[in-house]
Amino acid sequence: MTKGAFTPNAGDSIIVRLKIEGQAQGLSQVTSRIAELNGHIGAIDLVRPLSGGASIRDFSIYTSGSDHGDEIVAALKTVKGVEVIHSSDRTFLMHLGGKIEVTSRQTLKTRDDLSMAYTPGVGRVCTAIHQNPEEVYKLTIKRNMVAIVTDGTAVLGLGNIGPEAAMPVMEGKAMLFKEFAGVDAFPICLNTKTVDEVVNTVRAIAPGFGGINLEDIAAPHCFEIERRLQEELDIPVFHDDQHGTAVVVSSALINALKLLDKKPENIKVVVLGAGAAGTACTKMIKQLKVKNIIACDRNGAIHKSRSDLNEAKQWFAENTNPEGLKGSLKEVIAGADVFLGVSGPRQLSVDDIKKMAKDPIVFALANPVPEILPEEAGPHVAVMATGRSDYPNQINNVLCFPGLFKGALDCLATHINEEMKMAAAHAIADCIAEDHLQPEYVIPSVFDSKVVENVSAAVIQAARETNVARGRGRNEFK
Repeated sequence: MTKGAFTPNAGDSIIVRLKIEGQAQGLSQVTSRIAELNGHIGAIDLVRPLSGGASIRDFSIYTSGSDHGDEIVAALKTVKGVEVIHSSDRTFLMHLGGKIEVTSRQTLKTRDDLSMAYTPGVGRVCTAIHQNPEEVYKLTIKRNMVAIVTDGTAVLGLGNIGPEAAMPVMEGKAMLFKEFAGVDAFPICLNTKTVDEVVNTVRAIAPGFGGINLEDIAAPHCFEIERRLQEELDIPVFHDDQHGTAVVVSSALINALKLLDKKPENIKVVVLGAGAAGTACTKMIKQLKVKNIIACDRNGAIHKSRSDLNEAKQWFAENTNPEGLKGSLKEVIAGADVFLGVSGPRQLSVDDIKKMAKDPIVFALANPVPEILPEEAGPHVAVMATGRSDYPNQINNVLCFPGLFKGALDCLATHINEEMKMAAAHAIADCIAEDHLQPEYVIPSVFDSKVVENVSAAVIQAARETNVARGRGRNEFK
C-alpha cells in the first residue's frame, strides 16, 4: 500500500544501490517508480560507470517509515533492467559501531611523551591533586566532562526499554554536547531501577565528572534522584527532560507573548501531561508571572478535590488551577491562550483549538507524533511549535543544555539553580530581535551560533550573582 503525502525527514530515509542497464531509460524508470510510491529522492550519486551505458548508482530516498522503505525497495526489484544490489537504512548506518569515541588530547610519540603522560611523571601530578583537591579541575578532564546518566526507564516516547536500548540516545546527547559547546560527555547507562542504587552509583563516579546530566529517567523516581544528588554532590546536577524542556518552552513562550502583545499575568495556560516535563514547565512558567495554569492528566483537570493524586501531582493541585476547574481537557481548554502538550500523540483536536481564546498559542511537544499536527492546527492558531526538526519552531533541548552546562562548568558552579535556568531562558529568547519575530520564528535555530555563547554568558553571570560560582572562568586554567 503506497503512502500518502508526508514531510521528508532524514530519520526515515534509505540508500538503495542499483545497477541500471541503459542510462537514460533505466534511470527514468527508477525515478518514476519512486515518485509513484510517494518516495522523495534526496540525491542520486554515481558509484561507477559500467560498459554498455550501464551504471551503479546510490539513491538516497526519504520515506514515511520502514514499511514504506521496504515497499519502495520491493518495487524497484521489479523494474526491468534494474538490479537492487543492496539497500540500507541511513539512520542505522550512522549508528554502526556507535557514534562517539574517546581520543587523546596529547600525542605519544617518544619515551619522553610516555614518561610525562604516564609513569613516572604522572605520579607528581597525582600528588599535587592529593595535596590540593581543587587542582583536579586544572589537571584532569573533570573541568569539562559531563556524565549522561540514565536507567532507561523513559527513553524518548518509547518508555521503559532498558539501559542498553537507551545507549543510542545517550551517545547522541554526547555528540550534541561536543559539537555545540565543546563539552566532553560520556554515556553512563545503569542496569538498575531503584532510587538508592542510582544515587549511590552516581555519587561513587562523580569524582571523574564536572557535572551530571540525568536523562530519560521516569517520574516520580527522577524527582527524588535529582533532589538527593543535588544535596549530596558539589557539582551541577541537571535532569534535562525536566528543566531543559522547561527552559526552552519558557523561551518560546516569552517570544510568542511578545509577538502577540499578550501579558503573562492575563493569560490562561492549559498543560497536558503532569509528568517530569509538565511539572518543570509549569513551575518555570509560573516564574514568568503566569497565574492561571490548569494541568491535565489522563483523568482530566488536576484540582484539590481529586483523591487519586500522587505526591508529584498533589503539587499541581496546591499550586495551579486557581478557579478549581473540573472536567476533561476538552472542557477546561475553553478560553485558553496557550496549550502546552507534553503527553502523547493526537491528544488535541481542531475543535479543541477553536474553543481557545483569540490568537491561540499551541506547543504540541509529544515526539515523534505531536498532540496535533501543524497541518491540522495551522489555520486555527497564531503560533505553533512542536518538538520535531521538520517543522518551524522546534522546541529542542539542545538550545539549552550545551550552553547551560558550558557556563556552569566554566565558572565551576556547585549547582544549577532557578536563577541560572531563567537566565538561560531569557538568553535563548533574546537571540531573536523583537522586530524579527514571526509566527514561525519565535525560537532560534539549534544551529544559531549565538545561542550557546549567549546562554553560557548569562548562566555564568547568574551563578556569580547567586554565589554558586567557585571560579573566574575557563581562562584561569590556561
